[in-house]
Amino acid sequence: MTLPWLSVIGLGEDGLNGLAPAARALAEDAEILIGGERHLALLPELPNQTRMTWTRPLLDLVERITDYRGRRVCVLATGDPMWFGIGVTLAKRVPADEMRIFPHISAFSLAAARMGWAVDACDCLTLHGRPLDLLGLHLQPHAKLLILSDNGQTPAQVAAFLTKRGFGSAEISVLEHMGGAAERRHDGAAKGWTLESCADFNTLAVQLQDGPGLSRLAGLDDDLFLHDGNITKREIRAVTLSKLAPFAGELLWDVGAGSGSIGIEWLRADRRNRAIAIEAREGRRGMIAQNALALGVPHLEIVAGSVPAALDGLPAPDAIFIGGGIMADGLIARCWDILKPGGRLVANVVTLEGEAKVVQARQSYGGDLGRFSVYRAEPVGRFHGWHAMMPVTQWSVTKE
Repeated sequence: MTLPWLSVIGLGEDGLNGLAPAARALAEDAEILIGGERHLALLPELPNQTRMTWTRPLLDLVERITDYRGRRVCVLATGDPMWFGIGVTLAKRVPADEMRIFPHISAFSLAAARMGWAVDACDCLTLHGRPLDLLGLHLQPHAKLLILSDNGQTPAQVAAFLTKRGFGSAEISVLEHMGGAAERRHDGAAKGWTLESCADFNTLAVQLQDGPGLSRLAGLDDDLFLHDGNITKREIRAVTLSKLAPFAGELLWDVGAGSGSIGIEWLRADRRNRAIAIEAREGRRGMIAQNALALGVPHLEIVAGSVPAALDGLPAPDAIFIGGGIMADGLIARCWDILKPGGRLVANVVTLEGEAKVVQARQSYGGDLGRFSVYRAEPVGRFHGWHAMMPVTQWSVTKE
């Protein structure tokens, strides 16, 4: 068993006084002590101990930490290092038996205690180093949000974002330096928020009231997406997502993404999901990016290029949706070969030629074929009648 050489220690505002004896001993005994300026200021300097502050970008120093294997290295973090913290990043690079992690009380737990909220009734998220548009995924009437801020301007930015999205009645509490002598609290409604700046080290507690929230279930209204007509309509989209069956943390390829609606709704199903939208047309890629921002999933990855060549080098997916490019030579075979065992592949087509492709694919790989017709009521003079949309043939299959 490898001896742990790396310690990751969470700190509160009380510094050394809040550490368990074992954690304090590791911090004092470390040959190399790494942390932010605020963290290092909480610990006295010791002879023969090298101190390092985080670089920008932070990952530059993270990559170097493994070079110190065999030396006593201690990384200081805020609160719980495994709640959107540096511990998560390091755990991807250092085996668990080479690390010791000592969490402090998380900012989420402290904020929930200050507000009298149950943590499991809150959506916990971070805006530290992340786009504000992530908030869009969490806009639900009466939801409670606990948010790690990026800096002292974050509360004002969140207030403006909520007001713009129709949640101006949201109640916001800014909790600064929780657990320390400098702890302060500011309260107010999003609309009319007056606190332009506060301490950089703050956490937000947001109670949403009534507002135009969006369901996480598949089948958002077509009008919520920018598109040029090339969009999987909401009724077909709901069926398609049910066949793709997203599980938390899985990766989807949205091939011939068009407006990006399938990849976007896949990401909205769970914040841990990942998706790559592959689209050849530049104008459509621009629409995909705007749609992803507007619907709270700015982390949607967009790849330019024609299939199947554009698939080169992409990580293997757990599910694949083919909404465009079905006629490209070798596309289905390529997708099938790289799809993980247990993965789902769904292809939607509206042309006879595309239908011939999926019929042949079913003969080769199995699966199910279905055809869907959608009718919507539209005006006919002074009355209304049924307007038929193009029928969609769908092939769906699970790779054994």
